[in-house]
Amino acid sequence: NRTSNFNTRQNGYDISADVLGYPENYYTPPAESLNEIRVIRGASSLQYGTQFGGLIDFRIRKAPLNTAFEINTKQTIASYGAINSFNAIAFNKGKFSFNGFYKYKRGDGYRANSKYKSNNVFLSLDYSFNNKTNLGLEYTNFNYLAQQAGGLTDQQFESNPQLSTRSRNWFQVNWNLFNVDFKHQFNKQTSFSISLFGLDAGRNSVGFRGNPIALNENPITALDEQDLNGNYINPRDLILGKFKNHGAESRFLNKYLIVDKDAVLLVGAKYYRSKNKSLQGPGSLGSDADFGLSIVEFPDYANQSNFTFPNLNASLFAENIFYLSKKLSLTPGFRLEHIRTESIGDYNQVVFDNAGNPIANNLLSDDRVLKRTFVLLGLGLSHDLNKRMKLVANLSQNYRSVTFSDIRVASPTFIVDPNIKDEKGFTADLGIKGRVDKYLSYDLTAYSVLYDDRIGIILDDRANRLRKNIGQAIITGTESLFNFNFARFMKPGERDFDLRAYLNTAFTYSKYISSKENNVVGKKVEFIPTVNLKSGLSGGFQNFNASFQISFISKQFTDVQNSGIASDGDNKSGIVGEIPAYFVADFHSSYQFKNFKFEAGINNLFNTDYFTRRATGYPGPGIIPSERRSFYLSVAYRTN
Repeated sequence: NRTSNFNTRQNGYDISADVLGYPENYYTPPAESLNEIRVIRGASSLQYGTQFGGLIDFRIRKAPLNTAFEINTKQTIASYGAINSFNAIAFNKGKFSFNGFYKYKRGDGYRANSKYKSNNVFLSLDYSFNNKTNLGLEYTNFNYLAQQAGGLTDQQFESNPQLSTRSRNWFQVNWNLFNVDFKHQFNKQTSFSISLFGLDAGRNSVGFRGNPIALNENPITALDEQDLNGNYINPRDLILGKFKNHGAESRFLNKYLIVDKDAVLLVGAKYYRSKNKSLQGPGSLGSDADFGLSIVEFPDYANQSNFTFPNLNASLFAENIFYLSKKLSLTPGFRLEHIRTESIGDYNQVVFDNAGNPIANNLLSDDRVLKRTFVLLGLGLSHDLNKRMKLVANLSQNYRSVTFSDIRVASPTFIVDPNIKDEKGFTADLGIKGRVDKYLSYDLTAYSVLYDDRIGIILDDRANRLRKNIGQAIITGTESLFNFNFARFMKPGERDFDLRAYLNTAFTYSKYISSKENNVVGKKVEFIPTVNLKSGLSGGFQNFNASFQISFISKQFTDVQNSGIASDGDNKSGIVGEIPAYFVADFHSSYQFKNFKFEAGINNLFNTDYFTRRATGYPGPGIIPSERRSFYLSVAYRTN
């Protein structure tokens, strides 16, 4: 999934390819390993970065302090040949504590040509010098290889969602994360921490995405030609990405008094340096997972580039909680950013005649440097209205750096404006949460996001799909979560029975309010459904539990002009058009027997055909169908 609007972390440190130049994240830790997922938005998120969405922090379960040794294992089999094996150990020995896991995952995939295999290793070692000082070391490796079945047009999806249009498209990832964390508690009021982190990773893709010189063909339906002997004629498109970054982030926390009122000051700094490389060119003629470059065999391949993207970020941040009373607190914050992004490299400009023969091949350089220094401000408020009700409000400036890597990686479905620039704006929210007696808890939030220079895809005057700054957009709406506990009606001695219900909704209004582009003002913002609803019922008796959830997502557009679904035969069929509304239901059950837990479930219970993406590049381009009904069965064991 794309995480370009979030700062994504694991145990407090960055895990994305490059928070400035390539913010997507190809790794997230397995759900079995997690203790919690923290989402921080508003003024407090400024201490973690500039992104509009705020922070997502995956917190991996630590070794239990009161347990000398623990084993946690879970084995799962599922539909479409899926096997998941999760195995974790943790122990405490004197001043040392250790936890780690290994997860293996493989499957044949929902569609033909979509098999996959992955391995994930995590190791964490903590040493407590005393009860005030701690040193932690962490290492993560994640690698996977997946065959990609290709995207579909709308007509292909309606006819057969399991159809595969490609048989020689592959994707590979190798992720290595390192972190050293030092914490010291000076006293009850003052603490200091510093994290040294690094990433050494890569993502490789190879496949046929249409003939790169046949720009008027639909890349989804373009024929991957073979000769009379069954050998492929056209080379595959190869993209190799290498990501290396390192940095340090420190925090100083101090609790103090102002005129007999409590206050908390947080001051921190971050230094971040990355050096990414992107190479695009001709791949092999084969159909296996070959990520080798075939430039000698195909010197005039249309999409060729070789770039390095050195990025530098230095920031200073601070926030202070002022407790104006026992019930009211105010939290101002700021973030001072200095960003330097660079693009160093060259690309080939290949000219073809009307018969498709190369008549010129020029090597061109494109070196750029972009520096900016700015301040982001935020303000948060928290007010306990009574013992059961709390009011929260936030106002924060936001920013998202443009990525040079977008400009120089050629896609068969769109081109990028070379003058594309950063996005800016702010977010605001007002929420109230609380409880009604012991039966009902609730969380209600109203929010608004203002985007300046929002980036999107639009048709230019030559009918090309162009990714550029579109204009100013407003996004506003409400989110709510209601939890009802029926078991609270039971007497204390009768609570072997448990029954709960929940309703989670988001209603969002979005619109472009200004733009220099035609047919944009007044249109809905892309990828934002008006209604997002999840509701469920869970319950159990003694050691047996079961849950049922329904999800409904209303339709959403995929481009700024809110284009309809392209007709059959159109060269943009499958690439442009809305994502239709869909309804999905899931069922899960579990039984606990001593240290064992047995689980079984059905995803997509009513066998709905739906999709959530129209991919512009890999793993498409085109519609990527979601799975139909699938089943799973798990056996888990934990020592305590």
